[in-house]
Amino acid sequence: MKELFDSVSNSCSKLVTERYSTSFSMAVNTLSPSIRQDIYNIYGFVRFADEIVDTFHDYNKEELMAHFERDYYYAKSEGISLNPILNSFQQTVNRYHIPDEMVQAFLKSMKADLHKTAYQTKEEYDAYIYGSADVVGLMCLKVFVKGDDAKFDELKGAAMRLGSAFQKVNFLRDLKDDFELLNRSYFPNIDLGKLDAASKQIIIDEIEADFDFAFKNGILKLPVEAKFGVYMAYRYYRRLLKKLNNVPSEEIMDTRIRISDPMKINLLARSYVKYKLNMI
Repeated sequence: MKELFDSVSNSCSKLVTERYSTSFSMAVNTLSPSIRQDIYNIYGFVRFADEIVDTFHDYNKEELMAHFERDYYYAKSEGISLNPILNSFQQTVNRYHIPDEMVQAFLKSMKADLHKTAYQTKEEYDAYIYGSADVVGLMCLKVFVKGDDAKFDELKGAAMRLGSAFQKVNFLRDLKDDFELLNRSYFPNIDLGKLDAASKQIIIDEIEADFDFAFKNGILKLPVEAKFGVYMAYRYYRRLLKKLNNVPSEEIMDTRIRISDPMKINLLARSYVKYKLNMI
């Protein structure tokens, strides 16, 4: 009856995705059914780890993270976990031979959030983003290319840049909560308490460069099973960035930018038209 338990586990990962991110869930739903579940499984894993460090303030986060990591490695070794999120994730890791270095880099960045509050150098900043975002893009790419190592090597740079862009948009969108509630400052050499227009523009330009590289060198070359879903996520985050760019720097700490449900549907429809017309 392991098949039934695995099915229930997969359903849990899908539910986590749907409940925590309607936008990401919408993008995943546009992927081919053959790869959709594995992306849910990756999201469930990274979402739970992120919840530990960002949300569970009334609990011992270090113990929870250590327990989560131990349980993951048991699941990977034995092929089962009674934690349905870990059970589904280990299936994806083992099915697509996701390297342990990627999982370790991700967990390292998550554990850094337990104690590190500021990133003073670009090297620190880049290392954190690599673990928290770039490797998540690489895990997904492993699923997208279905074992084609040559294709993976061709697209991995773009996958990392897209992951970086998504994470930096999240940083900019969540400045208030990160800075005031979690006491974190990710952008090096920028005083978030006195964010000026010039500093904000440096961040925007950096994200735009990541997006441009990812689109030209990655999204356009993705396998057909993944292209539309990734393009949809790309369009959503570019729209978020556009809205953030329109908010004056002195107001960005007091503004929570969101994309309305009607706008999400509009983005989906317009993206689909471009996809069907072979414009991407």
